[in-house]
Amino acid sequence: MVERLRAGGFRRVELALQSVTMWVTFGAYTGQAAGLATSVLWTGTSLLFTAASRRIGVTAVNTFRIGLAIALLATTHRLLFGSWLPELLPRQVLYLALSGVVGLAIGDQALFTAFVHIGPRLSMLIMTTAPLFAALFGWVTLGETLHGWSWLGIAMTIGGVAWVVLERPAGSVPSDGGHRLRGVALAFAGAACQAAGLWLSKEGMGHGWLPEAERLAPQAATLTRMIFAAVGLVPIVILHFRREAKRRRAGLVPPGPKSWRAGLLFATGGAVCGPFLGVWMSLVASDRAPLGVAQTLCSLPPVFILPFAVLLHKERIGPRAVVGAVVAVSGCAVLFLQPQ
Repeated sequence: MVERLRAGGFRRVELALQSVTMWVTFGAYTGQAAGLATSVLWTGTSLLFTAASRRIGVTAVNTFRIGLAIALLATTHRLLFGSWLPELLPRQVLYLALSGVVGLAIGDQALFTAFVHIGPRLSMLIMTTAPLFAALFGWVTLGETLHGWSWLGIAMTIGGVAWVVLERPAGSVPSDGGHRLRGVALAFAGAACQAAGLWLSKEGMGHGWLPEAERLAPQAATLTRMIFAAVGLVPIVILHFRREAKRRRAGLVPPGPKSWRAGLLFATGGAVCGPFLGVWMSLVASDRAPLGVAQTLCSLPPVFILPFAVLLHKERIGPRAVVGAVVAVSGCAVLFLQPQ
C-alpha cells in the first residue's frame, strides 16, 4: 500500500513537471518569457550569492553552487525522462562541453576578475554588449536574421540597462592604467564568452543541423553543460586554493571566522535560482528565440535589482536610473511584438 502511494506520488510529480515542460516548450512568446524569467532568477541569485560569499567566501560558494545544481538537474532529468543522464550524440557532447567551459567557467571567471580591476559598474556596462555578440554568432553560424522591431527592442534594452548601470556609484576602482586596461579586456571577454556559451548551447541542442523532433531538450542540455562547467572549474579552484595557502603561510590572509550555516543556506537559494532554474530558462530562451533576442532579455538584472538596492541597501536611485529602467522595460515590450 505504501509503495503504491509512493509510486503514485512520484507519478504525479512527473506529470506536473512534464506539464511545466510542455508549457515552457510551446507557445509564440515562450522564448521571450523564458528570457525575462532568467533575468528575474539571476537577480535573485546575485543577491543570494553576495550574501553567501560574504560569509563563506567566493570559491566555496562557486564550488557549492555547481555541485548542488548538478544534483538538482540530474534529479529533475530522472523525473522527466526516466534516466539520470541524457543520451547524446558526439557532436552534442562537444558543443555542450565547450558551452559549459566557455560560458560558465571561463566567462564567469573573467567577469569576476574584471569586478576587481575596474569595479562592478563599468564591468556591467561592458557586459551589455553580450546581446550584440550573441546576434553576431546567431547570424554567422545559424543564419538567424533580426528585423527592424527586434533591433529597436535590443537597442532600447541595451541603452536602458547601460543608463541604469551608469547611475550606480563606481565605488573604489584602481587607478592604475594597466589594471584598467586588463579589466576592460576581461569584461569584454566575459561578454563574448557569455554570448558564445549561449550560442554553443543552442548548437548543442541541435539547432542548425538536427530536425526539430530530434533536438535535445533545454533541461537535458543544461545538465550536460553544468557537468562540463564543473570540470572546467576544477583547475580554477585548485589554483585558487594553492594561491590562498601561500598567502596564509606568508601571513597575508588572516583566517577569520566564517558563518557556514547561514552561508550555505544563502548559497542553496542562489544555486536553485541561478545554475538550476536560471540557466535552464536561458536555454529555453535560446531554444525558442533568436540568440540576440534571448541574450537581451537575459541581460536585465541591473534593472531588476534596483528595487532591492533601495530596500535592502538603502541606495539612492536618481531619476536617470528610473528613466533607464523604463526604457529597458519598453525595449522588452518591443521584443514581444514579434512572436518567434
